Amino acid sequence: MLISAPNFWRVNGVAARILRPLSVLYGVLADRRIARPGLRASLPTIAIGGLTCGGDGKTPLAIFVAKLLKEMGERPAFLTRGHGRSNLTAPPFFVDRKYHNAHQVGDEGLLLAHEAITIVGVDRFSAAQLALGAGASVLILDDGFQSRTLAPDLSLLALDPIYGVGNGFCLPAGPLRAPLASQLARAEICIIINPDNYKREQPFLSKSKTFHAYVDVAKLDCMKLTGRRIIAFAGLARPEKFFSTLKQIGANCVAERAFSDHHFYTDKELVALRNLAERHEALLVTTEKDAARLDKFMIDYDILPIKLVLENQKDFVNILTTALERARLIRRS
Repeated sequence: MLISAPNFWRVNGVAARILRPLSVLYGVLADRRIARPGLRASLPTIAIGGLTCGGDGKTPLAIFVAKLLKEMGERPAFLTRGHGRSNLTAPPFFVDRKYHNAHQVGDEGLLLAHEAITIVGVDRFSAAQLALGAGASVLILDDGFQSRTLAPDLSLLALDPIYGVGNGFCLPAGPLRAPLASQLARAEICIIINPDNYKREQPFLSKSKTFHAYVDVAKLDCMKLTGRRIIAFAGLARPEKFFSTLKQIGANCVAERAFSDHHFYTDKELVALRNLAERHEALLVTTEKDAARLDKFMIDYDILPIKLVLENQKDFVNILTTALERARLIRRS
């Protein structure tokens, strides 16, 4: 999605009620899409998604799963549509960080390619064949939970516990990408990212398939920004999460600038950010995802890299191992 979440998605207000009929129609169509069986790829397939249309943390989750799979001796490959790229009709192709930019492969495509083989394309089945030829042993469908073009062997949903499901409506009246019951029925695991003491348990989730994960910032990055005057800017679905993380590590945010998700910055906007930083004698700080869309020569900025840390990781690895073994047994039979 190329938008930021509007405020009325959080409450059942007038705007949401006006859009409710369209939301019901969208929900019916999304329910049909998510219920279709999908094609089975030659490789075990893990689908990762978020309940809502942005900001749940699915990309950090996808990267975390890839790292874990590599530690298990697997060779994962990401299949992604490349949100925000210019040519959506191109056949699937491998991302090369040396030659591709965010306009060609999307910002998430560049991030994923830093961790594992990454293939961009709308045709996920053809992309899966490319991954097989490249020696991949398992597929990770980034943002592939709702599409069901390929049948997943394991489905993971990321959840932001503060935002939750918003007002509980599907698009456009609310943030849900499909009816809540349909999504939960097809998710083997839900991962709550950054649970706090008050929202640790989500009443609509089954405890048996729930894990908790935390955003972790390296100690060196914390020390570098703690007490520092900064201008925070981000083009995310929920940029307030990034701003909150900076404050939590002790950065002195003298100003914040939020842009739409997957936003490509104009020269005018970059000049304005640079002037703002000079006026406040502050450091510009943004996300890794935003950095993929920035021209380093236009402004000086710092990046706050993050990673996920999962509670009960051993149990999660056992689930992954079982899912892969089952998937391979099915393909041999």
